[in-house]
Amino acid sequence: MVTGERRTLYPRIEPYRSGWLDVGDGHSLYWELSGNPEGKPAVFLHGGPGAGCSPDHRRLFDPERYNVLLFDQRGCGRSKPHASLEANTTWHLVADIEKLRELAGVEQWLVFGGSWGSTLALAYAQKRPERATGLILRGVFTFEQYEVDWLYRPGGASQVYPDKWEAFLEPILEGERDDLVAAYGRRLDDPDPQVRLTAARAWSRWEAEVVTLLPNPQLVAASVEDGHAVAIARIENHYMANRGWLEDGQLLRDAAKIRHIPGIIVQGRHDTCTPPVAAWNLHGAWPEANLRIVPDGGHSFAEPGILDGLVRATDELADHSPGR
Repeated sequence: MVTGERRTLYPRIEPYRSGWLDVGDGHSLYWELSGNPEGKPAVFLHGGPGAGCSPDHRRLFDPERYNVLLFDQRGCGRSKPHASLEANTTWHLVADIEKLRELAGVEQWLVFGGSWGSTLALAYAQKRPERATGLILRGVFTFEQYEVDWLYRPGGASQVYPDKWEAFLEPILEGERDDLVAAYGRRLDDPDPQVRLTAARAWSRWEAEVVTLLPNPQLVAASVEDGHAVAIARIENHYMANRGWLEDGQLLRDAAKIRHIPGIIVQGRHDTCTPPVAAWNLHGAWPEANLRIVPDGGHSFAEPGILDGLVRATDELADHSPGR
């Protein structure tokens, strides 16, 4: 759809198929297929890690031209068991994507990932480059240490949001604040459910405060809802503590494996969750990718400039290569 000069979401659409897939390790993933069953295959990788898919994510794709699979990653959304950390790593998720591709009955597909989803998209495409017909990335996060530090140590986002940072520090004793990821991890695993919930809400609220260019009270309120907060905080902390099970610099080093794959990177200039330098560094390692910096964009996919860039990107790659 077009509003003025900027693209917006396609009309609301319901899945034509959905279900749960047993991927082993006790995990059952919710999945759904939307759009045209004969259209170009695509897979949508949500952020977090620990978030989930929403109905609006379906609307990033032209329903006449795409056959898009959305799924909730391990422990997320409607997948079961909720907020589970067992057998929940980047490489488990990469294997899950392949199982979902087989379920969808396609040989290749467009891979779309935003925020943590961009990390997962890169890891998947570098592991299975023959499966990706294209990549669309938003709010790039390559899991370099400086990116983790930007959010969870003084000197990064804390300098932009000092008031919100103070609230993030509140559940943590002063003597533990040298390593907030570890300190939060202890509280998120505390035997007292109230300690766990307080920590989960503070962790999730901090992220929700920094992902939009302008304040979004509705998003912040949703972030502290019990189920959402627990999944985001537990899974995200788990991944941060383990550096995403990636070697230092791995995603940039292995960009050579995907340089033949068409790619579009949509990055907000004022993204204070995943700073633009990560997208810039990725573009340096993958110069064939089209880097589009949105001058009035933050991190959230729903911001007008970011949304415009993403819908244009899916339209642009819809007919780029055969899907089946």
